[in-house]
Amino acid sequence: MARRLRPVGLDFIEHAPTRLAFTARAAAAPDAVYRALADEVTGWPAWFRAVTLARPTGGGAGREIRLVGGVRFQETVVASDPGLRYAYRVDETNAPGMSALVEEWLLAPGPDAAGTLVRWTFAADGPAPVRLALAAARPGLGRSFRTAVRALDTRLAARTAP
Repeated sequence: MARRLRPVGLDFIEHAPTRLAFTARAAAAPDAVYRALADEVTGWPAWFRAVTLARPTGGGAGREIRLVGGVRFQETVVASDPGLRYAYRVDETNAPGMSALVEEWLLAPGPDAAGTLVRWTFAADGPAPVRLALAAARPGLGRSFRTAVRALDTRLAARTAP
């Protein structure tokens, strides 16, 4: 059964009780990474293994996401800054326990303006058992993120290969 989460804004990322942040480097330029995140939502399952379905809703103002294992999210896009940032809030989910969740993808040119530094922040609130479970899941979430960025980078490189 779907549950409504507390509607929070971007400021929640800074003061959420649980903040998990991960960084990876992609060879692709920030604009290409941004397009894959924000404009090509339906392509997420091709590079983010945990995602089984991704589709825009509300003319791009929201997203429907399904994960391996059956977890579902209805989201609202809260920031869409081309080449810089893409963030969304979970409004409804069938995952137990969480009361608020925002994810943010920050993009910055890599060292010497080569490639992109990608920072993913997972900001959540919920009762103590949820916070403990998220802390325990940190290594797995980090691996999943880094694997996804590598797969995305490979996908983007294949597009530009002769």
